[in-house]
Amino acid sequence: MSKAESENDGVKNGTISVIDGDKRIYYYGYWIRHYEPPAETLSAKKNLIAGLTRRTFHHTESGINTPGENLDLARRFYEQADNDEEKRVSGAMLAGALFNRATDIFTTIVDLEDKGVHISTENELMKECSECLEEAMELGKMVRHISGVEGIDELWGEPLKAFAMPLHQFYVTRYVKISLTMRDIDQIIERLRGCLSGYPLFDEFWTVLDNISHYAKLNSETIKRDPHWFEIWPKFVTNSEKVDSLIGQIHEDQGIEMTPVIAEGCKLIETAKNLITYISGARVPMPDTTRRFFETCDNFQLRFNSTDGNDNDE
Repeated sequence: MSKAESENDGVKNGTISVIDGDKRIYYYGYWIRHYEPPAETLSAKKNLIAGLTRRTFHHTESGINTPGENLDLARRFYEQADNDEEKRVSGAMLAGALFNRATDIFTTIVDLEDKGVHISTENELMKECSECLEEAMELGKMVRHISGVEGIDELWGEPLKAFAMPLHQFYVTRYVKISLTMRDIDQIIERLRGCLSGYPLFDEFWTVLDNISHYAKLNSETIKRDPHWFEIWPKFVTNSEKVDSLIGQIHEDQGIEMTPVIAEGCKLIETAKNLITYISGARVPMPDTTRRFFETCDNFQLRFNSTDGNDNDE
């Protein structure tokens, strides 16, 4: 469970403590569920990279999970693309092929190691694996989140980091990103509350939205093989569904008489809920989308809140 930074003055990043029976590690104002990194072996790296690659494709746009055996074909179409829009998509597909080629190579290397065949880091296969990951990370700037709104470089670069870093160091980078994700979830709810707290019609949302924030942060810190996740995810989903139901009820009750401030308020709530879902699932911040949401909040307050809660659409 996260705790506000003001409650942890003097706590150093990386501090590990048992809180409410759970082992947690502190980074930038948040106590995050702690997991011991696996042993520093090629087999552990293989499993981690494979899992990170699957998760990366799950949270990014469809159609880019290109098999490694199609790498040359993907590169040819990328190089031949004759407009910027298609070149971006082809570049994303090439990045996917490079990631899958690297995973194929690394899996083969680990299989050989398991059979007693030692592969040096200077081996051509190891070099090609590294080069594929590096190029995939560079092309990853063209890859968009599944929402289609922005790129998600932080997530896309994780398999390369897992390949290049000691596993304990990689886990530290994950805790930092999770703490920043939790920070953004808190800020999204805070900004939303600042926009809508003066409108009684939205009062019923706050308990549900606070629940969404709470379970989203738990979701961001909990790996799916952890038994805790099976308790957390249903609560997050059901609270998200309650938000949808409350918005639907407002639309039904207000009908054609719905005022601009109520309509825009409902849109703000839905946007906040979706953004929290995206970043808690990816476990990395989405700065561009979050910044645009904050700008929308600013515009809402300029348009409506300057009249002390009265609708002013002039």
